Amino acid sequence: FNLLAVKIHLVLLLYCSLDYTFFALLCAGVKKGDRVSIYMPMVVELVVAMLACVRIGAVHSIVFAGFSAESLCERIMDSQCSLLITAGGLSNPHRRLTHVPWNPDVDLCWHTLVCGESDECEPEWCESEDPLFVLYTSGSTGKPKGVLHTISGYMLYTATTFKLVFDYQPDDVYWCTADIGWITGHSYITYGPLANGATSVLFEGLPTYPDVSRMWEIVDKYHVTKFYTAPTAIRLLMKYGSEPVQKYKRESLKVLGTVGEPINPEAWQWYYTVVGEKRCPIVDTFWQTETGGHVLTPLPAATPMKPGSATFPFFGVVPAILNESGEELEGPNEGYLVFKQPWPGVMRTVQGNHQRFETTYFKKFPGYYVTGDGCRRDKDGYFWITGRIDDMLNVSGHLLSTAEVESALVEHEVVAEAAVVGRPHPVKGESLYCFVTLTDGVTFSRALETDLKKQVREKIGAIATPDFIQEAPTLPKTRSGKIMRRVLRKIACDERDMGDISTLADSSVVEELFQNRCSTAV
Repeated sequence: FNLLAVKIHLVLLLYCSLDYTFFALLCAGVKKGDRVSIYMPMVVELVVAMLACVRIGAVHSIVFAGFSAESLCERIMDSQCSLLITAGGLSNPHRRLTHVPWNPDVDLCWHTLVCGESDECEPEWCESEDPLFVLYTSGSTGKPKGVLHTISGYMLYTATTFKLVFDYQPDDVYWCTADIGWITGHSYITYGPLANGATSVLFEGLPTYPDVSRMWEIVDKYHVTKFYTAPTAIRLLMKYGSEPVQKYKRESLKVLGTVGEPINPEAWQWYYTVVGEKRCPIVDTFWQTETGGHVLTPLPAATPMKPGSATFPFFGVVPAILNESGEELEGPNEGYLVFKQPWPGVMRTVQGNHQRFETTYFKKFPGYYVTGDGCRRDKDGYFWITGRIDDMLNVSGHLLSTAEVESALVEHEVVAEAAVVGRPHPVKGESLYCFVTLTDGVTFSRALETDLKKQVREKIGAIATPDFIQEAPTLPKTRSGKIMRRVLRKIACDERDMGDISTLADSSVVEELFQNRCSTAV
């Protein structure tokens, strides 16, 4: 890819110190206000690189290491980064090493940059509202949004929520299993814990390698007291039963947390009963890349728990539930989750497109911040997140745009049209179910299906690989030409109750799609 905005490709080798990394960036010409892209595995040097950027006033933009080269390129160009920090090599769980090809015309080695330099670097003083980082999240239009957070408000909010939601104490050992390429890793691996001086575990690897007891072995080894993970990981480990968990004592655990998606009651009960032995409160946290930190959450041992509920708002957060007309609903009800006033950690804009920021989050219901999630409030005032209400999917806790996946599919020369919906998945929460209409004369085959999956994987990343691809000679559309994704969701889930389909231009297509639906993933 022709990365016109990237002047230098910096290879950050292992075992670098923080002070020397400041100098590596300064020697590469980075100054206050510059944008630096970081594309690294979960190693200490990733955190060091983040903090080095902050110390000299540069704005970091971390790209999840599982994203494709094209996704990385798109984010570098949009954020106008002048430097890319990456690793010189990466080993997979079986220790096969993959090296980054070296180009001496643009690549620089960290060791060469810092050779002979001082180990002291004065910080750059910044304003409270100066940008801290840009982090991309999927957008309903298919183009990722660069969420921009600023220094003081974001750091204050992550520090406070970390302290109170996990009841952090000086002798705690905290472990968040997220990847720093996502907002959870930014807020609750780097900034929140470090602002509290917390002792943390940084994990690189898989929860099932070298065996399915890996996480509980680490809990015992480091005496972890506060543990924060995703429902996807919990459901994955549930499959193996309680024996792998009970091989280890886990006596140090005091608080368990979940993040990324609503946790189903069955997984909650297993987490509470087997992992926590009914003695550890669970903090089921709801928040977004855009919110910076927790906005709906229990407080451990203070909030009575309900399995699957995010319970109540954090201090200073004022939620409301609206109907389609924008009217605020009271008491037990269900509708759109919105917030009525700002909080310190809320995003400030979309990188390079403030109009998109206003349109996405404030246009549908003027005067409210619109989360894009549905929500139910019960008779006790507890909030229950019911899922996305826009064209977004939550796959293994990662938010994906259906439009982005559809765009990747139609780039294939034989795909004339595509529509993507979610189908429930016992581990991932949602899986990608794709309908494709092929160009005339092309026959759908297993080889084509494999090719399409490969294309999506290469365009976006492995997390977006479709679980199901079904040929759709025709898609269900209204007379105005709009695809009725509600109908496609019913077909994907094999639910025959279609509701009102009188607006379809051709209702006979529904039965045809039912007959050809995929029952199992390949």
